[in-house]
Amino acid sequence: MMQVMGISGLPGSGKSLVSDIATEKGAIIVSMGDIIREEAKKRGESTKETAQNLRTEHGQYIVAELTIKKIKKLQEEGNENTIIVEGIRSPHEVDMFKYNFDDFIILSIFANPKLRFERLKNRMREDDSKDFNEFKKRDQMELDFGIGSVIALSDKIIINESDLESYSAKINEFLREVNL
Repeated sequence: MMQVMGISGLPGSGKSLVSDIATEKGAIIVSMGDIIREEAKKRGESTKETAQNLRTEHGQYIVAELTIKKIKKLQEEGNENTIIVEGIRSPHEVDMFKYNFDDFIILSIFANPKLRFERLKNRMREDDSKDFNEFKKRDQMELDFGIGSVIALSDKIIINESDLESYSAKINEFLREVNL
């Protein structure tokens, strides 16, 4: 039976490096953000609008529901790889994943706000902000979803505030612990 686990952390904390390293080891990444971005493309809306509209139309947990559906489809196709869910934001979403997948665990990545803001400025994805107040607003939106509780109740937390090399080493150590 394949393992399903989640990654959480505020924007710019370093979640995607976990995904990159896990992918090299054969894991499949299912990004809740990508599910919203795909839906936004279909609707011709911004990701922010789509995230809000989906929740208004289908309830608070529609993105988790769509993600679970996608994972179950992968399972039905006979997929044995570890699946990593990126972008879990609320304790209720964690409960939904735990209900649907045995031994579901959460890894959270933590980095302080100043460091995360610098990283986002360098990354510049469509939903990233160059403005610190916008950045703080986005953090607050994530915290309002309940991401703080998800991080606090994680099975494992990795602090990502030093160099890339030691962060990569911590990720590899964790992936060994979960047999990936």
